Amino acid sequence: MAYRYWCGECRHRTSWLRQSEAERKHLDHYVAEHPRIALGGRIEIDEKAPEGGSGCLLVLVLLSLVLVLPAACQR
Repeated sequence: MAYRYWCGECRHRTSWLRQSEAERKHLDHYVAEHPRIALGGRIEIDEKAPEGGSGCLLVLVLLSLVLVLPAACQR
């Protein structure tokens, strides 16, 4: 899953990150921009995994090479 934190005081938001990374960026923003204000805002959660999609693509490419190369070499 990926998380994006929105500031409760301004329009700032984190990128889509792992939860711990997004929390750290959100906290860093509050410390730098809103030092006397309690941490607030909202959290957006993306149910899809942020990483892993390229692994499936790699498997498909390798599988297609395994199927196409022998056929091409027989001619």
